[in-house]
Amino acid sequence: MQPFALVLLFIGLASATAASAVTLTPAQQVGKQIFFDTNLSALRNQSCATCHAPEAGWSGPDSTLNSHGGVYNGSFSDRFGNRRPPSASYVAQSPVLAWDKKEKAFIGGAFWDGRATGKRLKSTAAEQAQGPFLNPLEHSFTDAACVVSRVCTAPYAADLQKLHPGICDIKWPADQDKFCSTDGYKASLPPGERKKVDAAYDAIALIIAAFELSPEVNPFSSKFDAFLAGKLKLSKQEQLGLKLFNGKGKCSQCHPSSGKKPLFTDFTYDNLGIPRNPDNPFYTQKMIYNPDGSAWIDPGLGGFLSGEKAWSAKTRTEYGKHKVPTLRNVDKRPAPGFVKAFGHNGYFKSLKEIVHFYNTRDSLPICKPGEKGEKVSCWPLPETAMNMNSSEMGNLGLTDAEENAIVLFMQTLSDGYWKK
Repeated sequence: MQPFALVLLFIGLASATAASAVTLTPAQQVGKQIFFDTNLSALRNQSCATCHAPEAGWSGPDSTLNSHGGVYNGSFSDRFGNRRPPSASYVAQSPVLAWDKKEKAFIGGAFWDGRATGKRLKSTAAEQAQGPFLNPLEHSFTDAACVVSRVCTAPYAADLQKLHPGICDIKWPADQDKFCSTDGYKASLPPGERKKVDAAYDAIALIIAAFELSPEVNPFSSKFDAFLAGKLKLSKQEQLGLKLFNGKGKCSQCHPSSGKKPLFTDFTYDNLGIPRNPDNPFYTQKMIYNPDGSAWIDPGLGGFLSGEKAWSAKTRTEYGKHKVPTLRNVDKRPAPGFVKAFGHNGYFKSLKEIVHFYNTRDSLPICKPGEKGEKVSCWPLPETAMNMNSSEMGNLGLTDAEENAIVLFMQTLSDGYWKK
């Protein structure tokens, strides 16, 4: 983790303390402590909040990383993931991944590629929570037993056991915790104890999901929420932005803004034709993690489906598509000069850039990465053009002022503006 991220982690903990005025259930309270526990990584240096911090809209809190690759390192500092960390707020409501025959699209799931389907635990958020712990590029444990044993020796373990009596009654191997910091460690457990570990790991994931569904993570306290509640009026420019968002800009076709508490995502998948991010550190990872090296192309949803027997036939038609993110807290940041990254690979560094891309992707000339005018008067080729969305974006005909109005509207979606 970069030094700046450590500072922001403390800010995040302060933010979480300030948000403690929100009433949480006992399960949500325990889930919150697990979410912020840095001991739940191989080297005791990374929590869920390391990549999903409240002060940055529950997304990446390191301005330096965001300004380049946008991808975060794991517990082992030389290992990086392949995609930008998405926001953890307003996404736990995502349904179980399924093919919608009417919409002719996959809807639901979690992660950019939908691999946390939610089918097994009936919760996409819970299945997503399990992923990073056992990812060698993130929390870097190689056995769920390490997660369970550290949770069961944490200060909040007694509260967990009140919710799940007997959850920690597991016979651990000698020096279990010592070896959990060793890369590749796998606990030697008899079948009966392994079943207990698996059950405990599922319970822990569901408790994390409970926190992610809580009013602390989903407060609906933005300026736009106050507007919907009739507590204030949006400025003329913000009103224009909303009108364009729902109309000429076509934003609401994937980020619905209607209803009392819109989530600003339809939980579908899309290939926007985003260019490669040449600064993505995943390109230079060891062959064991990225055998394709700099030639790697992100397959998105299609990559996950290729390994699913029931859905593998749809691999080609879903190749290159990524989860439509919520736009809530899309511009929330701890300081005005803080850089946020946008897009699944962090290619964009401002809302203005990504709105301009939606507007002009197909109308501006093609240029090489780093060429003069990039992101302003020209765009590099997409990482993959397969299944690229050309009906809802690319040549929208928005003026510069209209792009700016849409940006201003999206900035009204940051929580913390209004107390109900």
